[in-house]
Amino acid sequence: MTKHFSMLPEWAQQQAVMLAWPHESTDWQPWLAAIQRDYVELAVAIASEVTPLILCQDEAHKKQITEQLAGRCQHAPRLVIAPYNDTWCRDYGPITLAADGKVQMLDFQFKGWGDKYDATLDNRINQQIWGEWRAPLRTIHYELEGGSIETDGQGTLLTTAHCLLDSNRNKDFTKAQVEKFVLEQLGLDRILWITEGALLGDDTDSHIDNLVRFCSPDTIAYATCSRGNDVHYEPMQKMKAQVEALRQPSGEPYQLQPMEIPAPQFDENGKRLPASYVNFLIVNHSVIVPVFGCDEDAAALAGLQACFPGKKLVPVPGGNLIKQYGGPHCATMQLPVGTLL
Repeated sequence: MTKHFSMLPEWAQQQAVMLAWPHESTDWQPWLAAIQRDYVELAVAIASEVTPLILCQDEAHKKQITEQLAGRCQHAPRLVIAPYNDTWCRDYGPITLAADGKVQMLDFQFKGWGDKYDATLDNRINQQIWGEWRAPLRTIHYELEGGSIETDGQGTLLTTAHCLLDSNRNKDFTKAQVEKFVLEQLGLDRILWITEGALLGDDTDSHIDNLVRFCSPDTIAYATCSRGNDVHYEPMQKMKAQVEALRQPSGEPYQLQPMEIPAPQFDENGKRLPASYVNFLIVNHSVIVPVFGCDEDAAALAGLQACFPGKKLVPVPGGNLIKQYGGPHCATMQLPVGTLL
């Protein structure tokens, strides 16, 4: 019997990682030099393991990126001209499924996190770079973002009710219809819903990749807040209780690693930013982790190292990425072996 296609977990062997490089027409314009330096660090960390597949705006932008990365990358980057609105390709990059050694990619709709921003170009990216793909690409007319879903590779989907059910997305679908449709499309068996916890400043409507993450089929890392005077304390305590109640398909509890959120991060107008250490990226034998230059960094790295024995932890700057409300996971999309020509 042929196994059905199912969504690959992030720790599946990767061939490349997609990035969309900041340029002056994106919202990064006020911090462009600084964020491009951070993207160089991110790309170099990725290139120590796999090929960075880098989207660029035009020939001039491609030349600039080539110069910025010259001599820095262990695996040569592949640069592709494909204009985009925003750089958070986690949410418009392809989602990869596999069965019996074959892979296929799903191209869901992306509408700027529930029509908050223009995403016309972003929504076309997967079709626009069709010449890069080895695996078949199937377009699905349903709004679903890569940062909103996690899988354990064992049939379980982890997500938040706020994003998939309570936001300005797929409004004609009931909860039962969402569950049925999403599980069928991703080839999975069950959904674990997180209904508590949120980070101030998060304009994605509580993407799971800033809150609760699978590190392996039996291990979960989750954001928490133990500072009683922090506005996040109460909602994160409620989320903690919910995470502790989650069970594996076998009925066993998960091994849990709480991750204290960083000391409060603010923009220049005093707005709280949604900084989180669980916005990490697994890349084969490495885990790329945002750090913020605060006391919580060391404990976060130690906690994640316990979740990833045998993998190398690679800290990258998170302070500029968070100015546009994301981190290294939001900025990337892993491309498993068999996806690229």
